[in-house]
Amino acid sequence: MHKSNGLKWYAYAPYVREMNLWLKHVDEVEIVAPVTSMPLSEIDIAYSHDHITLTQIPAIAFINISLGIKSLLALPYIFLKLWKACKRADHIHLRCPGNIGLLGSLIQVFFPNKVKTAKYAGNWDPNAKQPLSYRFQKTILSNTKYTKKMTALVYGEWPNQTKNIKSFFTATYRNQDRVVPVIRDYTKALEFVFIGSLVTGKRPLLAIQIVEQLLSLGVTCKLQVFGDGVLKPKLQQYIDDKQLGDSIVLHGNKTSETVKTALQSAHFTILASKSEGWPKALAEAMFFGVIPIATSISCVPNMLDYGKRGILIAPNLEEAVSKIVLALESKQALVSVSRLASDWSQHYTLDVFESEIKKLLKS
Repeated sequence: MHKSNGLKWYAYAPYVREMNLWLKHVDEVEIVAPVTSMPLSEIDIAYSHDHITLTQIPAIAFINISLGIKSLLALPYIFLKLWKACKRADHIHLRCPGNIGLLGSLIQVFFPNKVKTAKYAGNWDPNAKQPLSYRFQKTILSNTKYTKKMTALVYGEWPNQTKNIKSFFTATYRNQDRVVPVIRDYTKALEFVFIGSLVTGKRPLLAIQIVEQLLSLGVTCKLQVFGDGVLKPKLQQYIDDKQLGDSIVLHGNKTSETVKTALQSAHFTILASKSEGWPKALAEAMFFGVIPIATSISCVPNMLDYGKRGILIAPNLEEAVSKIVLALESKQALVSVSRLASDWSQHYTLDVFESEIKKLLKS
């Protein structure tokens, strides 16, 4: 969803930061997207370009009968708007997966002579269990018979891909942000962080319960939770009921600088998601030497080099805690894991990212 303050267009910060790198290398921009009247929040930032046109279309969803009917009725209008925008464009850029991304991936078929890119920000794993609409988008994007002059950017290295599929990444920090991470002391109190939306898919309760179990085993540790979402009241109630307030704090949404400060001293980050594309929360933490604890989904095993740059866990409390406790037994090994995580993440900077984008726009 996009927002306006009357002067500029705003959207979810991580997405807009990335898009601003693309926009630096084009003369005019047309964004086709739904708009909301909700107020700006701390996680919204503005697009940075002098010539932006936003073509508003209705949001669509099929989560219940009423919304489904409204969405179906809106489809012809949305198709028309997308068609006209694609016809005007010199370069078509799609953001997938999603409902509008699905429509865009269908319409781009009718523009075989236009150069196109698609950023598939979800899980590209061919064996992942995903909604039919997601699988359909993946099929269209990788079908070189119908999808011409398209480079589809996906997260992770996967076998047997078509020639238009390119393994890609995303980034947060610049080359100039690279630092030699502080060497943590894993013999004293441990600092854990969770960064992400407080929704079922991110399993924030599991992160809280992992720290709760470690505390019960005598491990001195704390957890800082950065993010907001529908689960926040329930999570706070759980913390209160278990009397964990001295060790676990829900901070809500905070600025990137606040989160960055926390990452520069934290020992571990926990992200036990059900699904991910490229989990920036892990990459950002690893940049500063924070050891990731994450579920083995999407490209995460590759990011963590199958356990050399972090701790891969199953979404099972007892198994996860056992694996973490085992890792804590070798303090020197943790220092090595932290260094390897940082070395890997600091390769994927915004400077490298922007260089790759320029190549795609010139192709």
